[in-house]
Amino acid sequence: MKNGNLMLLFGVLVVMFSFEGQAKDLKIGVMPKLIGIEYFNACEKGAREAAKELGVEMIFDGPDTNDVSRQTAIVETWIARKFDVIAIAPNDPDAIAPALKKARQRGVKVITWDSDSAEETRDYFINQADNSAIARTLMDVLVEGIGPEGKYLNLTGSLTAANQNRWMEEMEKYRQEKYPNLKNLSETPKASGEDQALATQVTIDSLKSYPDLQGIIAITSVALPGAAEALRKTQSADKIFLTGLSTPNSMRPYIKDGTVKKMVLWNPVDLGYLTVYTAKLLAEGKISGETIEAGRLGNKKIRGSEILLGDPLIFDAGNIDQFNF
Repeated sequence: MKNGNLMLLFGVLVVMFSFEGQAKDLKIGVMPKLIGIEYFNACEKGAREAAKELGVEMIFDGPDTNDVSRQTAIVETWIARKFDVIAIAPNDPDAIAPALKKARQRGVKVITWDSDSAEETRDYFINQADNSAIARTLMDVLVEGIGPEGKYLNLTGSLTAANQNRWMEEMEKYRQEKYPNLKNLSETPKASGEDQALATQVTIDSLKSYPDLQGIIAITSVALPGAAEALRKTQSADKIFLTGLSTPNSMRPYIKDGTVKKMVLWNPVDLGYLTVYTAKLLAEGKISGETIEAGRLGNKKIRGSEILLGDPLIFDAGNIDQFNF
């Protein structure tokens, strides 16, 4: 009888602990602007690294083009599946806002990363680098190439991407302050739709439309190699100084052959890693104070509802082989 009672008690405890373990299992959805490009592949690598370390279930999924309607549909699916945290890089912060608000109303924690949305639609934004620091670095590199009185234009991905628009706002502000004689030939940036082939064609068209053009800043990981390919095709690398944001793996051949002298970025593997670490801490209610502890990245600063990865990096022929993302 005693043995029977002990076995019954043991069975009850096993069930209790099983339910407790299930209650602690976290389901985190991480959504890039689009899948299948080098930059977001690198982010996924870091996100999976963190998920494995932390023992959480992490789903990495997104549209195959920069399609906010598809992002909205995925958010709705994740809400229905009762995800604990949704971490998204919005293609259009206004269009995605209703879905993010709905997620929060249903008790889902929301993080933005890479690109932000309105503060009331999310809990935290994981910022890859300070916006003004990115802008200053890009403009300083540009001026190294074309001088403080040169003529340039901006090549972006989407005209609705909050991060890209913010960088260009900060770039213009810095230009007015430090390089007032530097001239932007097109107040409206050239858009390439996160499509590398389109970025190549837009760049070729711009070379024809602006014969006095001296420099281009391409501010997406797809736009920069697309623009570099345009300079190759038109044999214009000796006339046009091109810089911008992209991954070392995408830009290595263009850096090595001198088509591009310098480019700027951060570490996207670390960005994905930090996003998942933050998601777990947020789900567990463990974010407070001025920093969070993020595994191999150490302590990262909290600035209001923003968590900062670090400073932008400059890549050139001397250091690009040190990086593999």
